[in-house]
Amino acid sequence: MGFEIDTSAIEMEKLIENKPVPAFMKNIAADKMIELDVRAVIESGKDPLDIIVKKVKTLQTGAVLKIINSFEPTPLMHLLGKQGFQSYSETINDDLVNTYFYKQSEINVLAENKETDYSKGWDEILNRFNDKLETIDVRALEMPLPMHTILEALAILPTDKALFVYHKRIPVFLLPELEEQQFSYRIKEISDGEVQLVIYKN
Repeated sequence: MGFEIDTSAIEMEKLIENKPVPAFMKNIAADKMIELDVRAVIESGKDPLDIIVKKVKTLQTGAVLKIINSFEPTPLMHLLGKQGFQSYSETINDDLVNTYFYKQSEINVLAENKETDYSKGWDEILNRFNDKLETIDVRALEMPLPMHTILEALAILPTDKALFVYHKRIPVFLLPELEEQQFSYRIKEISDGEVQLVIYKN
């Protein structure tokens, strides 16, 4: 017979890779599935959060938002999960991941970026930690690695030190996580595409 493909092994691999399909995915009507492909936005170096939030706000109860991406957006899943959304992610291949968000009922959707002065007291905080700074640079990392790298660094950060971060943008997914973990932060926008953060425990 020559070479044969073991389809059962392939199916088993898919089952291992993808989580069990939740109930909301099994019964969703075609007109309730809204697609949003953010790959081009990310490839251009921009953050798709505002686009996603605007789309999420238009969702009707019982609808599902399908986000087409090149990786599993775990920070977004975590963030919208706190807003009451169920989520499910499936990896199609190394460059294609579909993530589904199900709106169960009327809930308060994540607010868009508020005009907040994140830099207030920047110099004061830098002076306080001037000889106690751990520095990392996440500018060259692709999403979602910057957030994961920062959280890993914070997990081993001594309480008397601060983490100084070089970033390309204000990490909007990270901020609620910092607040939940009781970290304070200051952010300074140096230029378009260059942002600095200082993260510390009070």
